[in-house]
Amino acid sequence: MTSELPEWFQRVFSTPRFTPYLDVSGRNVMRAWRLYRWNVEVSEAFYGPLHCLEIGLRNAEHDQLRARYGRADWWEVAPLRSHDACKIAKARDDLGRRSRRSGIPFTADDVLAELSFGFWVSLLSQAYDRHLWVPALHRAFPHYSGRRGELRDNLQAMVLFRNRIMHHEPIHHRHLVADHAKIYRLLGYLEPEVAPWLRRFDRVPEILARKPKEDHDDEQA
Repeated sequence: MTSELPEWFQRVFSTPRFTPYLDVSGRNVMRAWRLYRWNVEVSEAFYGPLHCLEIGLRNAEHDQLRARYGRADWWEVAPLRSHDACKIAKARDDLGRRSRRSGIPFTADDVLAELSFGFWVSLLSQAYDRHLWVPALHRAFPHYSGRRGELRDNLQAMVLFRNRIMHHEPIHHRHLVADHAKIYRLLGYLEPEVAPWLRRFDRVPEILARKPKEDHDDEQA
């Protein structure tokens, strides 16, 4: 680290965390510091679009599976793979412990809220073509006409992107304009009317436009 940065920075953020920013900033401390701060800002800005995508996907798939199986707790009868069934079981166990402490029984909606973005994307895997995609889940994407595999891969890419943000990893090196566009494209497959509402408070374009000049890449809007 260096004395050019505030003394508290070393205690709070650590040299190992800051080193990757130094590496891409020509070892220029102040450039790296500006990039670090910008990375925090742009990560924060992506929360809104990713929130909408995750919640929209969850509710769209849940609605179709509830209709398919005729019950809100469709996971009790759907042919889930063991990996996905374990995620349901963990959600139920966690909720059960909280319920015993509070005395308030949990509901199917509570189980939904416990399941991760990755769980919902996993339901679009090839293993579920026959039992979930063909009879039900394709209807969750009324504005999509492509192949299931491509849809699943694009959503999985957003799961990985979301995880980088939630684990406070660098994202400044990514083609963030493309990531942003992909989120809107995927939202459009679910419900196109979300886009104009989201754009009114989406700060990603604003933050992207003020990326530290020394670190601009060749991203094009």
